[in-house]
Amino acid sequence: MSWLVFSYSLPTQARSSSRVALWRRLKRLGAPAHKSGVYVLPDREECLESFQWLSQEVQQAKGNATFMRVEKFEGLSDKELIELFHRLSREGYAPVQAALGRFEKMLSGKASVDPRQVREKLEKIRSDFAEVLRTDFFFSAHAKQVLSRLSRCEARLTDPKTKIEGLPSFSVSDYKHKKWVTRPHPHVDRLGTAWLIRKFINPRAVVGYSNTPGHDETPFDMKGALFGHRGNLCTFETVAAMFHLNDPALQAVAEIIHEIDLRDGRYFRPETEGVARVLRGWIDAGFSDKELESHGIALFEGLYTAFSRSEVKHGK
Repeated sequence: MSWLVFSYSLPTQARSSSRVALWRRLKRLGAPAHKSGVYVLPDREECLESFQWLSQEVQQAKGNATFMRVEKFEGLSDKELIELFHRLSREGYAPVQAALGRFEKMLSGKASVDPRQVREKLEKIRSDFAEVLRTDFFFSAHAKQVLSRLSRCEARLTDPKTKIEGLPSFSVSDYKHKKWVTRPHPHVDRLGTAWLIRKFINPRAVVGYSNTPGHDETPFDMKGALFGHRGNLCTFETVAAMFHLNDPALQAVAEIIHEIDLRDGRYFRPETEGVARVLRGWIDAGFSDKELESHGIALFEGLYTAFSRSEVKHGK
């Protein structure tokens, strides 16, 4: 296995603030110290870039920095090195585990609690977990424990009415060559659904924008449309359910769309606010329907790919 090794030195007269800042940066990077003054990260592109930026910071502080690739350490196996990373992760997950314990106790209590505040607390725990997970390069057993507990908490908060009974069921082949139409000035639910159609039903699907669908067009997210809101499901969720499209990455995208569209506090994902701001920026910039569509498809493709890779990386 290949590793990146980083070491640095600062002049004796260097300010203590510079030393503390560099130490904090190394800690945030999740780089354990192999020997005094020598820090290690796995040989990955993002880790290489981190050490490159850190080297620049050292040089700006009038110090010297060195980093290199090594294939092995004398007297230290890859397994032992990975264990160093696991120890750091265990320390990072400790406050997350403690917060989860308090949250689970709150859920089990008899006192009534504000559902939105409960969701906000859970999202804070998710956010703290994600921060530690960012540098848990070898997905430790502690991460799996936290994920399992988070999943159980989420299941307890899930509204049983969310799953709407009696939804029609379709196969992709039924709509492989359909033309689609939705209302002009598409926002998050319509843009997400357009991506969903292109991604899973017909890569060459044509999406029109009109308040009155043509006789040969299949409307979505319009009044009276088969593919629209059902109960507390947005159109994206309805279409995914009707075509049996389900995987964890798609669910993550659905939760972001649901919260921006319905704002009911059911889901809290750290990406939601950023996505909402981007969409609002496009509207404020006066993008045309087709511009909104092309940008939206790129946005949701990027989100889905990122979530998919995260699921693979974490062994789900």
